[in-house]
Formats: sequence, structure tokens, C-alpha cells
Amino acid sequence: MMIKHIFLAPAAIVLLGCISPAVQQVSAAPSGNYKLDPTHASVNWSLSHAGLSQYTARFDSISGALEFNQDAPETSRIDIRIDPRSVNTGLPDFDETLATSANYFDADSYPEIRYVSAAIVKTGDNRGTVTGDLTLRGVTKPVTLDVVFNGAGKSFGNPGKTLGFSATGTFNRSDFGMDYLITLGNIGDKISLNIQAEFNEAQ
Repeated sequence: MMIKHIFLAPAAIVLLGCISPAVQQVSAAPSGNYKLDPTHASVNWSLSHAGLSQYTARFDSISGALEFNQDAPETSRIDIRIDPRSVNTGLPDFDETLATSANYFDADSYPEIRYVSAAIVKTGDNRGTVTGDLTLRGVTKPVTLDVVFNGAGKSFGNPGKTLGFSATGTFNRSDFGMDYLITLGNIGDKISLNIQAEFNEAQ
């Protein structure tokens, strides 16, 4: 047993050295270019299902970049891209319908969902709002997100710094031509977003 501990200890030290607690001051996050870590990112969305529940799903294929300015965070820029075919409800047949039907994401005609920041406002030490252009089904509209900067730290497998964020927001799907079943089926128009994202410093 002692021999096992001797061999395991160095491995534990290496792992601990690759993961450090996040420092929440924005000033601790170095300026530069960052790439979204898809293994530590999620975009979950929900809407009312006839008033009975908040039906919730997610996208599994997300990519993006962050140009971060430590001294003036409001001048930073975010560009996120989502593959609508990666929609995941846990029901593969329904996922295919959501992805390809003209009533929903119509991915054959519109193969990408994109969000590009246009204005960032700092509202607290580690909070702000990001208003960006959301392009969905070929329609571009502004959508505002409430964003929390969770901190800057070191993530396992990434040689540089990692920045972490959480964000929430809402928009009406009918604004993007996706109004199927709003009236006849009493399926909600308002989409609620819950986003978690880590960005790794580009090397």
C-alpha cells in the first residue's frame, strides 16, 4: 500500500498543478485572444410547454473566440457559432425534426447560429451585459445577455490562462420566424438561455 501511495503522489501533484482556483478580479485576467473550450461550455435553452413545465434542451457543438481587454473589458469582443444540427433533447428522432424541419431550425437552409457582441457594459466588479447580434434562421436581431465573470485560472490540459463566464438571457423565437405552435399548441414564444463557457488562452 505504501508503494502505491508513493507512485500516486507525484501524479496527484501534477494534476493539482494544472488546476488552480479561479481569481475573480477582472484585472487578473490577461488581455489577449482566447478560444472557447467546447468540453467546458454549454448552451441550454428552455421554453414553456403549455404552461406545464419549462421544456429544456441544449446544443452539443459550439465554437467561438474571445478577444479580451483587461484594462477596458467593454471593448472586448465575443464571436460564438453553434451547429443547429447538434440540438439535443435526449430524443434522437425529435432532435432530427428540430434540426431539419422548416418549422424549427431548418439547418439545411441555415447551417449556423451565430452570436457576435456589439456592446459590452460593465455593471459590477465581475458582472456586465453583452448585447450582440444573434443570427438564427437567416434573421439577425439584438439579444442582451447578463454575464458573470467567474474568474481566471488554470485549467487541466491548457498551458495558458482560462477565463470562465456564466450568462443568461431571453428572446422571442417568433422574431426569428420560428412561430410554429405558439398559438395552436400553446408552446412558449420566449426562449430562456443559460450559458456556461470557458475560454482558453490562445497559444
